[in-house]
Amino acid sequence: MTDPVLAAALVGVGGAVGAMARHAVGLRIAGRRSVVVVNTLGSLALGAVLSAPIGANAALFVAVGVCGAFTTFSSFAVETVSTAADGDTRVAAGFAAVNLALALGAFLLGTVAVGRIASVVAGLL
Repeated sequence: MTDPVLAAALVGVGGAVGAMARHAVGLRIAGRRSVVVVNTLGSLALGAVLSAPIGANAALFVAVGVCGAFTTFSSFAVETVSTAADGDTRVAAGFAAVNLALALGAFLLGTVAVGRIASVVAGLL
């Protein structure tokens, strides 16, 4: 069991890293596209991390901290609602569907990829 103070520090530092990475993507890619990119990449990383044989501290740092701050449900919600409010309900629905499908698909891809890599490595040992 991880010490609560250490756990909070791991999540906090990981969150700072994830937030800075999210901001960097936002500087390069504008609007809804940046939301799709970070949610897809973050979900891929989350699937990979949660499937990897790593310790609880590493999982807190990467999965909860980095991935939690990098992915952005709030921006997803704001972009979807503001697009719909502007009268683009089809675009809003498409954005929501694509974002969700890519994020879930990326999560599954990360999970499967790490599982297969682990199997290959175990076979070599």
